[in-house]
Amino acid sequence: MYRVPFNEPIYLEEHKAILQKALLSKHLSGVGPFTLECEKRLDLLNGSRNSIVTSATHALEMMALLGHIGKDDEVIIPAFTFVSTANAFALREARIRFADVDEYGNLKISEVERLLNSKTKAVVTVHYGGNSAPMDELKAICLKNNVFLFEDAAQSIGSLYKGQALGTIGDLGCYSFHETKNVGSGEGGCLIINNPNFVDRSDVLRQKGTNRKQFMMGLADKYTWVDLGSSYVLSDLNAAYLLPQLEQLSVIQDRRKQVWHKYYESLKSICEKHGVQILESPSYNTSNHHIFALIFANKKLRDQFILDQKGAGICCTFHYVSLHKSPYGLRYAGNESLPQCERLSDCLVRLPIFYNLTDENQDFVLESTTYWIRKNC
Repeated sequence: MYRVPFNEPIYLEEHKAILQKALLSKHLSGVGPFTLECEKRLDLLNGSRNSIVTSATHALEMMALLGHIGKDDEVIIPAFTFVSTANAFALREARIRFADVDEYGNLKISEVERLLNSKTKAVVTVHYGGNSAPMDELKAICLKNNVFLFEDAAQSIGSLYKGQALGTIGDLGCYSFHETKNVGSGEGGCLIINNPNFVDRSDVLRQKGTNRKQFMMGLADKYTWVDLGSSYVLSDLNAAYLLPQLEQLSVIQDRRKQVWHKYYESLKSICEKHGVQILESPSYNTSNHHIFALIFANKKLRDQFILDQKGAGICCTFHYVSLHKSPYGLRYAGNESLPQCERLSDCLVRLPIFYNLTDENQDFVLESTTYWIRKNC
């Protein structure tokens, strides 16, 4: 057991009452009252059409289906990402083209230009840690080349690009409500629909490929299989757990911002002195402070830091094994080198940051981290 875990699911005082209400409502399956209320709040938050689903992974799979991605199509994604970003399109037999990232961990525009060709069907940008690539440039490239722009905004609820919500700029986007995210429902996610042409079909895909929604609204006389799809509907019990967090999103985000800035102000000087980089935000982003990350000079230092913090009772974690170096990813990547993805994969470490992190425990993390950097860097 860690004295300071890497993450804890959010717990609010309202959770006991709302979960009891959900149980007594006798509607635990999907698209119930709590799901609909969550979707309304998300619509108001980001100004797009939001559809609650079982995970951001499934939202990405729905993007692939909605975009009719198939065999021989190519999809450009950053290699520094979670496997779900690639899996969603690999499942449709698309060819994955791995791109390098910039200093912030986001898709590099020059890489998109390098990889684009007549077979490119979509570009998937991953908003790492609540920050983004320069979306104006990326959107212009996609429009010029007539390819879909999909946003994996799994980590980015509440983050903005030049004042616009991340996840709402491309054709489709998604949030994750996994318990490790800023707000969570245990498991869960959201498909963000910005292109109105996708609205009706997305409802069919979410309901196992059936016209259930039209049937329930009296717009169809039969309830039947009309398209591909799967069971992407989140339990209303999970949505009930999410709802009070969406209601208090500004409070939750303010607390994460407070924790992030305390880390930053306490570590900035010593990190600069000892050659450790703090991962910051581009000037065009308003971050949701999803992660606080340090980047060490090499993998040996990073791995030793994680090990020593574990010994002190603090859980710190690296992020991704860059997909172009992963066993399955090699079938798409070959021997290509993506230097920035490899650097972040080898050298980045994340410190504990979550809503219920106490000041006492954060002080303990800061004391341990400061001592280690002074001693080892």
